[in-house]
Amino acid sequence: MNDLQPKKRRSRKWFGRFIGIILIAFTIFVYVRYYYVFGTGVKSGELNYLVYKGVIFKTYEGKLIQTGFRADKPGGLQSNQFDFSVENKEIAEKLMLSSGKNVQLHYKEFFAPIPWRGYTKFIVDSIISIEDPHPDLQHEIAPYVLDTM
Repeated sequence: MNDLQPKKRRSRKWFGRFIGIILIAFTIFVYVRYYYVFGTGVKSGELNYLVYKGVIFKTYEGKLIQTGFRADKPGGLQSNQFDFSVENKEIAEKLMLSSGKNVQLHYKEFFAPIPWRGYTKFIVDSIISIEDPHPDLQHEIAPYVLDTM
């Protein structure tokens, strides 16, 4: 009878250690998958739009159109689009006012998105520059538009 008790204790210790290792591995996996910054960089192009959307989690989602074209399929052309999310409300408001302008955005890249952080794995964390693509064009077009009315 005494021979059975040490085996139970050993199996309980082994089971506890196994569960501990599983929890540690799961924690590491979640951290690397959702919170580890995989890469950082700068993208530049014309800001197409930035919207505040979501059903449960409202997030700022935007699209940047880069110069040039890429071919997804042989013989096909598509514009370079950079889909991104913004966590910071102040940055999002500045970008909302800059639609149609050339911007340079610094971003962080994660392995996977989190619903409350955004729909994409690219999170814009700062604005490097905002430039009007044709600053003199408005002055040239405005008199023409007014004369035609």
